Amino acid sequence: MKMKLNLITLALLTGSSFSVMANGYGISNANTESVKFDKWQCKRCTVETGFSGDVGVGVGYNSEEDIKSANAFGSDEEFAGKVDANVRYIGETGYQADIQASDLGLDNGRLNVDIGKLGTYNLNFNYRSIATYHTDKAMTPYSGSGTDDLTLPGNWVTGGSTGDMTQLYSSVNPLELSLKRERAGMGLEYQTESMFKTYVSFEREEKTGTKQASGSFYNQSMMIAEPVDYTTDTIEAGIKLRGDNWFTSLNYNGSIFKNSNSQLAFDNAFTPTFGAQERGYMALDPDNESHTVSLLGQYNTTSTALSGRMMLGKMTQDEEFVTSGYGYTLPSESLDASVDLTGINLRGSHRVNRDLRLSASYDYSDRENNTNVEEWTQISINSANGQVAYNTPYDYTNHRAKLAANYRITRDLRLDGGYDYRRDERSYQDRETTDENTVWARLRVNTFERWDMWVKGSYGSRDGSNYSASEWTSSEQNKLLRKYYLADRDRTQVEVRVSHTPIDSLTIDLGARFAQDDYSNTEIGLTESKDTSYDLNLHYMVSENMSLNAFYNHQVIDTAQAGSSNFGSATWYSDVEDKVDVVGAGLMYDNLMDSKLRLGLDYTYSNSDSTTQVTQGITGDYGDYYAKVHNVNAYATYQASEKMALRLDYRIEKYEDNDAANEINPDTIWNVLSFGNNSHDYTAHMVMLSMSYKL
Repeated sequence: MKMKLNLITLALLTGSSFSVMANGYGISNANTESVKFDKWQCKRCTVETGFSGDVGVGVGYNSEEDIKSANAFGSDEEFAGKVDANVRYIGETGYQADIQASDLGLDNGRLNVDIGKLGTYNLNFNYRSIATYHTDKAMTPYSGSGTDDLTLPGNWVTGGSTGDMTQLYSSVNPLELSLKRERAGMGLEYQTESMFKTYVSFEREEKTGTKQASGSFYNQSMMIAEPVDYTTDTIEAGIKLRGDNWFTSLNYNGSIFKNSNSQLAFDNAFTPTFGAQERGYMALDPDNESHTVSLLGQYNTTSTALSGRMMLGKMTQDEEFVTSGYGYTLPSESLDASVDLTGINLRGSHRVNRDLRLSASYDYSDRENNTNVEEWTQISINSANGQVAYNTPYDYTNHRAKLAANYRITRDLRLDGGYDYRRDERSYQDRETTDENTVWARLRVNTFERWDMWVKGSYGSRDGSNYSASEWTSSEQNKLLRKYYLADRDRTQVEVRVSHTPIDSLTIDLGARFAQDDYSNTEIGLTESKDTSYDLNLHYMVSENMSLNAFYNHQVIDTAQAGSSNFGSATWYSDVEDKVDVVGAGLMYDNLMDSKLRLGLDYTYSNSDSTTQVTQGITGDYGDYYAKVHNVNAYATYQASEKMALRLDYRIEKYEDNDAANEINPDTIWNVLSFGNNSHDYTAHMVMLSMSYKL
C-alpha cells in the first residue's frame, strides 16, 4: 500500500529535521531490518483479477395466435432463443472489460460491451433491437407490399364504390403491419492524468417494415402499406475539462437520415372520375440532416451551484420533389429547406443557510425557418384547384423561467414553492404569442413516526395576443374556434402522497391527483378537461422467505367540447370519458428445498375504456371503446449446483379490444377500401427454459 505524507506530518518533520539529522536520526539512517513490510499490506484493498459474473441462455416456445402478443413476449417466432450475460474481467495491469446482455436474440434484446483501463481509455460497443407489431391480418388486394410499387391483380374490376369491385374478396391476401429497429454503435473515450478527457461515438439505426397509409383520388381512398426502410447515422464527439470545483465540455452531435424509398406508387382501385388517374404517387419521408454544437459549463462551491449550456444547430433537407402525376411547373427541383436552432439553458442554486435553499433556471430555444418562400400551384378537390399558394416558413421561440425556494420550518416540517413562467412565440399562427404563469407550493410532513406525507397545489393561467382564427389558416375555419394549445386556459392542480410503515415488514404508499383545465373564453373547441387519478402500492414481507407486492392505479379523464355545424355559435356538444385501471400483484417464495428453489408469480391487469356522448337536440351515445389485457408470469428458479441455476417461466397474455375503426370489412364504407377487421381477441402462451452459469 502506498503511503503519502500529509501536511501535518511534513510540518512536524520540518520543525525537527535539523536536530534529528544532526544526531543520526534522519530517515536515511532509519533501521528497517526488523520491520515486517508484508504486514502493512491492505488485505481488504486487494482487487480480484480474472473473470466474474454469470452467463445464461434460454429457449422458449410461443403459441401465439395473434402477432400482437409478440409485443409482450418479445418474439413472433414459434421457437425463440436468448442470451443473457453479466460478465466482468479485470487484468493484473488494470485493464478491464464489462459485458452486459439482456434478452439478446429476442426482438427487444440489448448488448453493451466496455473495454479499457480505468482512468485512461474506454472502448464501447453496443447493440439494441426493438420491434412493434400491429397486425398480421390486414387484408389487401395489392401486390408488392413492402416495396415502393403497389399493383392490383390483372383481373381487377374497378368500380365507383367498393361494392362494385367484384374481384375484391377473391383478391385480398393477409398483410403484416410491423416495424423493427436494429441499432448498433461504438465509441471511444480517452482520459489523461490531467483534467482533459475526449470522446467520440458512432451509431447506426436501421428501421424496416410496413405501416398503414392511405392513397386518395378525389373523394375516394384506399388503405395501403407504406414501406419503411430508414437508416439513421448519429455521430457524437466532445472534449471535457474538469477541475476541483468546475466542469466544462464542448460537444458535437450529428444526425443523418436516409430513406431508401423516395415515393410510393399505387394503382387506383376505383373507376377514375373527374379526371382522376389510374396510378397515384405519394412522397415519402425525405432524407435530412441535423447538426448541433453545444458548450456546457458547471461551477460549484460549498453553498452555490451554477451551470449553463449554449447550443447552435442547423437542420437541412434537400430531397428532390416527387413530380409523378403533377402537371404544373415547379419553381425549384427541391425544397432546399434550412432551419437554424439556438438554445440556452441556465441553472443556479444557493443554500442561504441550513434551512433555506433558493434555485432559479432559464431556458431559451429558437427555431428559425430560413427556407426560401416559393410560388406553388395547388391541386385540390375543392374550388382552390389551380390557385397560387406559398410555403409558409414557420418560426417558433420558447422562453421558460423558474424560481423556487425550499425552507425547513422544523426538523420534520418542510415547505417549498415556486413560480414558473412560459412564453411561446409563433409566426403565421392563429395566435402569435401566449404567456403562461404558474405558482405552486408543497408541504412535506414526517413528524409522526413511520409516516411520510406531502401535499402540493398549483394554479396556472395562460393568455396571449389577439386571436385571429382565419388569418393564417383558412377562410373556411370558424372564427370562433380556439385551438386548445393556443386558447386561454386556467389550470388548477392538487396532489397528495402518503407513505406509512405500520410494522417493519409492511410499507403502504398512497397517492391522489386532481387537475382541472378551464377554457372559459372558448366558444367552439375544447371547453373543459378534468383529470383524476389515485394509486396504491403495497410491499409486505410475509415471512423471512416470502414477500408480496401489489399495486393499483385508477385514472379518469373527462373532456367537454363545443362544435358548430353552421360556422357560427355552438350547435352541438360532446362529452368524452376515458378511464384506465391497472392492477398488479407479485408473490415470491424463496429458500425451498434446502435453499435451492425459488417460486414466483406475477400478475397484471389493465383496462382502458372510452365513452363519447354527443348532444345536438337529442343525446347520442357513440358506444364504448375498450382494451383489456391480462398478463401472468409463473416462474421457478432452481440452484442445481454452486455455479449453475435453471429457470422455467410460463407466461400468458389475454388481450381483447373493440376499436370500431378496426371492425369494418374492406367494403363497409363505399368510398374507402380498408384493411378489413383488425380487432384483437386472443390468449397467447409462452414457455421459456433458461440456464445461467456463475463464473
